[in-house]
Amino acid sequence: MAKIERALALVTGTPMDKAVVSIACDLVRPYKGQVWALYVIEVGRKLPLDAELPNETARGEHLLQRMEAFGKTLKCKVEGDILQARDTGTAIVREAADRQTDVIVAGMPYTEHYGSPSLGDIVPYVLRHSHCRVVVYREQQPEPIPEGSS
Repeated sequence: MAKIERALALVTGTPMDKAVVSIACDLVRPYKGQVWALYVIEVGRKLPLDAELPNETARGEHLLQRMEAFGKTLKCKVEGDILQARDTGTAIVREAADRQTDVIVAGMPYTEHYGSPSLGDIVPYVLRHSHCRVVVYREQQPEPIPEGSS
């Protein structure tokens, strides 16, 4: 396997964030590498791209502080960063290229669209346009509810 020294871990404020950071740390640890935890704030077109969004920024800062502290427990250097962007997928791909990352690690909730598992919009975009490897960690499928129970 090729050296993986730089990983971009996408954090979104879901329970999967710790798993995403842990996977990224596992990948870079043999090479004493670096993990960047990235939190993207998607800014609607009605606002300027650099609009002040204090609630979203505070949420991102709090989350990134937790991920940096979690990284320390894993003996892994994790550095957090917040980006404001019009499109999350584009921002992720561009940031990974700018940082010359070796891998992007993304978490994905289990969702269904018309009864079939759905990848959403971001993961397919990143898979299609990323210059580097991409690891997708999907949330476990929920247990089916037995018929007749309520």
